[in-house]
Amino acid sequence: PLLQAVAQEGYSTPTPIKAKAIPSALEGRDILGLAQTGTGKTAAFALPCLHRLSATRSPRPGPTPIRCLVVTPTRELASQVGESFGAYGRRTGLRHTVIFGGVSQDRQVASLRRGVEILVATPGRLLDLMQQRLVSLQSVEMLVLDEADRMLDMGFIRDVKKIIAAVPKKRQTLFFSATMPDDVQSLVREILVNPVRVEVVPAATTAER
Repeated sequence: PLLQAVAQEGYSTPTPIKAKAIPSALEGRDILGLAQTGTGKTAAFALPCLHRLSATRSPRPGPTPIRCLVVTPTRELASQVGESFGAYGRRTGLRHTVIFGGVSQDRQVASLRRGVEILVATPGRLLDLMQQRLVSLQSVEMLVLDEADRMLDMGFIRDVKKIIAAVPKKRQTLFFSATMPDDVQSLVREILVNPVRVEVVPAATTAER
């Protein structure tokens, strides 16, 4: 089903980040991906996530727990990532939803109550719903942090750490960042276990100011 969806999207050759990241991600390894927007990194984490979740999916009555959490810095990126999961996973039966701030939470909460295996979220709205006890991350097996440097630039470091603390320690973590400033390196050391480092372009340097 995943190969059919990829073919339907018109992809025949993987970009370097996909070619380097996907095999290790399929093995369950933690990934440290240094890649900028536009390199194809969304598929580099979405495809292995969908593959692994499909392979271990057990039909159960009632709402399904969240098994994969993707945290992104902005609503625009969250929406794009959500669209990718929808396109690649259309034949898998796996359900996903996207939550972000700036809009009413009612629709997002209704979707969560129906049950989703994959949640794509911005840090602020996710923490807000966690505090309202509307989201549980206790069943998360795969955690993806996308554009981590941008998230920390936007002041989300505390929120991100609170979210990580709510996810089981036994999990696979896929961490993507365009740059590696000190605070990102510190976070990498805290949360990744023996990661495979995947670098497709030299890590961009952060501007002085």
